[in-house]
Amino acid sequence: MKRNITIGSGVFVILIIGYFALSGSRKGDVVDIMATVKRGTFKVEIETTGELEAKNSIKIQAPTRLREYRVNNLTIQNIVNEGTVVEKGDWIATIDRSEFQGRIKDKEIELEKAQATFVQTQLDTTLQMRQARDELINLRYNVEEMKIVLEQSKFEPPATIKQNEINLEKAQRALSQAQENYKIRKRQNIEKMRTVNAELRKVQNEYNGMMELNSSFNIVAPEPGMVIYRKGWDNKPIKAGSQISTWDPVVATLPDLTTMMSKTYVNEVDVRKVKPGQKVDIGLDAYPDKKLTGVVTNVANVGEQRPNSDAKVFQVDVEIYGTDPSLRPAMTTSNKIITMTIDSVLFIPLECLHSLADTITYVFKREGINTVKQEIMLGETNANDAVILAGLSDGDRLHLSLPSDQGGDVRLLPEMNGKRKKPEPEEPASTNEQTITLPNGQVIKVSGNGNGQFQMQQPAQGDRSNQLQQPGEGRQRRKEPVKSGAEPGK
Repeated sequence: MKRNITIGSGVFVILIIGYFALSGSRKGDVVDIMATVKRGTFKVEIETTGELEAKNSIKIQAPTRLREYRVNNLTIQNIVNEGTVVEKGDWIATIDRSEFQGRIKDKEIELEKAQATFVQTQLDTTLQMRQARDELINLRYNVEEMKIVLEQSKFEPPATIKQNEINLEKAQRALSQAQENYKIRKRQNIEKMRTVNAELRKVQNEYNGMMELNSSFNIVAPEPGMVIYRKGWDNKPIKAGSQISTWDPVVATLPDLTTMMSKTYVNEVDVRKVKPGQKVDIGLDAYPDKKLTGVVTNVANVGEQRPNSDAKVFQVDVEIYGTDPSLRPAMTTSNKIITMTIDSVLFIPLECLHSLADTITYVFKREGINTVKQEIMLGETNANDAVILAGLSDGDRLHLSLPSDQGGDVRLLPEMNGKRKKPEPEEPASTNEQTITLPNGQVIKVSGNGNGQFQMQQPAQGDRSNQLQQPGEGRQRRKEPVKSGAEPGK
């Protein structure tokens, strides 16, 4: 009985001690988060955000002939709501015609002037031709008179006959010249009438064309479909009050919803990995449960800078497989472009990776109860994981965070010898040497220590030229000159 009580008391004491020991350790220690090296299929993916749009669409345009009448900008007065399903011939938008009506008024005045010019020219040419015909008739009468006078003067003196012959010849010549001038004047008047008639017809045709265009400011749907607003240069949809150019007079589009595509943009760093024909996994923000697939059809060759962004991006077009009635233009998509797929490789989370002096990549690997720093050889990476080419095995346990026991030195891989980044050589420290001339004329060299302090360099053994004289030594030598004939030093 006593034995059982003693054993029970001992067990109870052990339990209490263990409880307090565990409680203290839980408060002071940090819980290590572990990850396991996995083997499987690794996908190198580029994640982007895109926008749905129809692959094919019909453009709804304002009158394209307006630029013929020097109308360069148009203002949308009213437009149907975006997303409205219309039939062929239904009203889409109305363009402000106030500027164009001013041009019509000007053209009416120009037409009246052209008509007046035509009538005035017609009257002038009629009067001129009538006068020319009267002149021809009078000249013919004059020729007949000269003939009669010549016949009646055959019994006159020869001088009189000669004079009458000359007068007849002049009358005939005048008649001939008048006939030629009449032909030329007639041709002139014909061309003049042709010119004013052409000008009148030109103005008349322009006026008729403007009157026809005046009725086309009400834009209708060329085909049935859903109306989608056109985006302007600022990437904002065109709406009532917006201006459009007559060189690109698209107001809205009627998309073909049977074939949709996602227009996305890839950063200039990752665009080299994207190629046409790569598979894309597509998700919809409006339908999180709906998963679609597509393929890259086009990668832009020229980058651009998106609004509110400093990075250069390249447009990538992704065609979506199949037809889904729930897809609508301008829906936001999340795209995962699969640039590479590698079968049966080892990979770990990116959080396990650590770097030493930018030359060694290592992980904290658990071996039993110990933790070691193991160097690894990296392969491809994606947004979450990295491929391990050497240094780890399937099933190894790694620390996701810094462990309490960070081990010693990094265990290096022989395969990485010669592949690590070599440290840059250190530059030698500058000595900042200077020369100083002493009052006695002696020149010495001093070196700086970088803190603004200088030290005199020690002269070489036996170099008396750089040694300083002791105080009084010079004076003593000057007081004891060498005697003539005596040997130096005695």
